[in-house]
Amino acid sequence: MAQTPSHLLLFDLGHVVVEVTGERDIQPYLRSPLRRDGRWPAMDVWDEFERGLLSPREFSERFVAQADLDLDAPAFLALFEDWSRGLLPGAEELLQALRPRFRLAALSNSNEVHWRRNAELGVPQQFERAFASHEVGVRKPAREIYEHVLREMAVAAPDVTFFDDQQPNVDSAKQVGMNAYRVKGVDELRACLRELGYLDG
Repeated sequence: MAQTPSHLLLFDLGHVVVEVTGERDIQPYLRSPLRRDGRWPAMDVWDEFERGLLSPREFSERFVAQADLDLDAPAFLALFEDWSRGLLPGAEELLQALRPRFRLAALSNSNEVHWRRNAELGVPQQFERAFASHEVGVRKPAREIYEHVLREMAVAAPDVTFFDDQQPNVDSAKQVGMNAYRVKGVDELRACLRELGYLDG
């Protein structure tokens, strides 16, 4: 009888296995440049939207006003919908290679608009489960969202390896007891998996 994989590999989506073009797409419409620390304007609005507390219309209206965009709310929302571009080159093949040996799940700070877009592009279908912050009501790096994943997947924290491109999210996962690594893009992810002995070649 074939052994059922028990170790869970948990992936952030944006900038790890999914292409996101938001920073590039919004640059022409910013009256002031993005902060050097990389934080977006109107972060309180992002936070509420990614916790499912705002409708797309409310989000776009508040974000345009607070970020001082040279763009009206409907035009911004139309642009925003296309920020998620689907799996990065090589991501699907990498996940396919891992699937026979591991359980695969995703955990993303996301929103109603991009989650719908990802579903259209076939992203959540690559995983046993895909968790989005706007559906859970909590964003990374809050420990509650990691605990939610552990309960839903019926797995202990030491049996999870998590990959994310943001260090605070990695640190929080470690505090919960997960193995966690910061990677950006498929090449870094593949190299990390090889170092861990999770991937041959």
